Amino acid sequence: MTSGRLDDELRRMSIVADQIEPHSLMLFNESFAGTNEREGSEIGYQVARALLDAQVRVFFVSHRFEFAERFQREDPPLTLFLRAEREPDGRRTFKLAVKEPLPTSFGEDLYYQLGGWLDEDNERLTQGRSASGPATRAP
Repeated sequence: MTSGRLDDELRRMSIVADQIEPHSLMLFNESFAGTNEREGSEIGYQVARALLDAQVRVFFVSHRFEFAERFQREDPPLTLFLRAEREPDGRRTFKLAVKEPLPTSFGEDLYYQLGGWLDEDNERLTQGRSASGPATRAP
C-alpha cells in the first residue's frame, strides 16, 4: 500500500476537477470520510465551494454535521438540505424531506437495533476480571 484512503480520494478528485466543466453535475457520497470530522468537513467544504464557484452543481450526501452546518450558515441561498424522515417513535419512513441538518446520524439507534452487544461484551470482560481479582467500573 503506497497511500491511504484519503490520498486516493484526493487524487481521484483532482482528476475530476481538471475535467469538469461549468454547468456540470457533481455527485458526492460520504466523500472525504478517510479522515476525522473536522478535516473531512473542511476538505469537503473547500472542494464543494470551489466547484460551486466554477458553476458546477453539487449534490453531497454526508453525515458530517460541521460540513452541512457551515453551508447552512455561510451559503443559505445556495443550499437545500434533504433528510430522511423519522416518525416520533424513531421509525424511518425512507422518504426525503427538506429539513435542516442534525448533529446526529442516529448511529446509536442502529447499534441497539443490532443488539447493542458492546454492553454485553463489556459485562463479560468485567465478570472475567472479577474471577481473577477486583474489577473497577467507572461510575
